[in-house]
Amino acid sequence: MPASLLDFLTGGLVQPGWATLAVYLLVATQLTIFSVTLYLHRSIAHRGVDFHPLLAHFFRFWNWITTSMIAREWAAIHRKHHAKCETEEDPHSPVVKGIGNVFWHGVELYREARADRASIEQYGKGCPDDWIERKLYTPHATLGPTLLLFASFALFGFKGVAVWAIQMAWIPFWAAGVVNGLGHWWGYRNFETDDTATNLSPWGVWIGGEELHNNHHAFPSSAKFALRKWEFDIGWAAIRAAQALGLAKVLRVAPALDVRPNIKVPDMETMKALLAHRFQAMTDFKRGVLAPALQEEAAARGLRLRRLLPRKLRHGLADDGRWLSPDARAQMHAWVEESPRIRALVEARARLAQVLTARSNDAAERLHQLQAWCREAEASGIHALQAYAARLKGYSLQATRA
Repeated sequence: MPASLLDFLTGGLVQPGWATLAVYLLVATQLTIFSVTLYLHRSIAHRGVDFHPLLAHFFRFWNWITTSMIAREWAAIHRKHHAKCETEEDPHSPVVKGIGNVFWHGVELYREARADRASIEQYGKGCPDDWIERKLYTPHATLGPTLLLFASFALFGFKGVAVWAIQMAWIPFWAAGVVNGLGHWWGYRNFETDDTATNLSPWGVWIGGEELHNNHHAFPSSAKFALRKWEFDIGWAAIRAAQALGLAKVLRVAPALDVRPNIKVPDMETMKALLAHRFQAMTDFKRGVLAPALQEEAAARGLRLRRLLPRKLRHGLADDGRWLSPDARAQMHAWVEESPRIRALVEARARLAQVLTARSNDAAERLHQLQAWCREAEASGIHALQAYAARLKGYSLQATRA
């Protein structure tokens, strides 16, 4: 117990050292990260995992006292982000709003999205709506952090106030700023998704696995974000631990892709796998067809690859320059027109993308279109395209163990 008022003000009831406070802060902030990524994100927003009511309510309570975020609003804003990604309606797209604005002012963008009540109603279905949500967590959202402030001061004195301030900034900085901002601006991409999502690091540890943002955009409903052998998702490790204790039930993970040998003609199994792994198919096209063709083009002209075409424009070939500026896109198209072989490959990629993204409900017609595309690829005379088509025909879904 503190011996004097001054001791209490400086160290509270516990009188911790700075090392103790650092450990407490690390544990507390990681619990907050887990409450967001495991509960709000993977469970509520995407229905990838269910938690035991006791654990689910702990996450709800911890979110209430450490973030003041309302589950229904968070889920709605995040679902809208996926539905309207990189458009004017995206609540926090760096492409539209600018990386500086999203990184430094992500909280303001979140508040603006909260004010759009029509979108909250549209995208906020299926979220907690029990007595405690209606009577406490939603109408008194700011009460939680206020109680935490008093508790922190009582336990740790003015040091606790400093710790509380860091806790309050943790999610706004790492989630609203880093994940929503840098996660669509810098990093590596496993999948050529229809947006700019990137993986910030192959080891998702510091912010609960959210570092693997490109993987998440490729398979939004998957409870597991790590999709390559060298990647690690600490959030998934926590889910598996909870599952072993009977506190979690995994509902969905990304399906594994298999390739059957010697398939002469694409079948319904091929089509089903391609629809699930559309982004993988387009990634394979970029890496297995376009990339070697560019290397060969550069060698034929006696140039280094970077002198043949700037890196930004080379990447633009994989999505018709969707994320390039108008001038850069025009430059890319002009270069493609001067390279008949590359133009043929770009056109083949566009036709395949059209088959895979068609909104038709006629499965037989889509399969017919895929078969026609494979015949064209085989008749192209371009070895890399022929090899790609041969592999594509064997696509199938492999049973995945959670």
